[in-house]
Amino acid sequence: MSFSGRIGLLAPSSNTTVEPEFYRALPQGVSLHTARLPITQVTPDSIGKMADSLDVESKLLATADVDVIILGATAPSFLKGLGYDREVSERITRVTGKPATTTSTALLEAFKALGISRIALGSAYSPEVNGICAKFIEANGIKVVAMDGLNVVDNLQIGRLDVQTAYDLGRKIDCPEAEAIVLACTNWKSMAIIERLERDLGKPVLSTSQVSIWGALKKIGFSGSIAGYGKLLRMFPQATQKAG
Repeated sequence: MSFSGRIGLLAPSSNTTVEPEFYRALPQGVSLHTARLPITQVTPDSIGKMADSLDVESKLLATADVDVIILGATAPSFLKGLGYDREVSERITRVTGKPATTTSTALLEAFKALGISRIALGSAYSPEVNGICAKFIEANGIKVVAMDGLNVVDNLQIGRLDVQTAYDLGRKIDCPEAEAIVLACTNWKSMAIIERLERDLGKPVLSTSQVSIWGALKKIGFSGSIAGYGKLLRMFPQATQKAG
């Protein structure tokens, strides 16, 4: 049976990775439509200012008659702590009338779907932003047992990082206590190494682009299997309950 749908993606303006990773993984019949939120440096101040244009860009996306809008940016959806991801989704829905979700919401739902309670966190971020991410995850009941980042602030530079950096950092942060590896930042190439890293470590690997794709597809009712990008998309488990 064929499946069709339209996903609206709110992407950081300097993100050069998230759209290609969506395109490669989306099933036939599902199209991607993008608007952009301004950012060049991944700092708390710049991340916070992205929300200034959220309403305008969300309304523009809605005119494409998309079935869901996802804020496909990790840091802007966890910046202000517990519940902020849901606040962002509610704001998008309020101004557009469209179902909405965020990368951070999808990550939390993926933890539930896979029964994960302890993770090792790797990112392209600075220690400051990485720490904000870890606090958000732990506030939602998930233990961060190991953490490291690449300390890159310029977002264009993040997009130019080789995908091998994601594999190498995933190996570095792995430890017996971690039930899964999380690779955070939708501008950091990661999708191509997820399967290899899962095989080598023997545990799920969740990248924030991967969970964004999963979360958006789940919102529009897709439940098929997508091969090549890790257990989450291959098995396409449904979360036992929706976040929020």
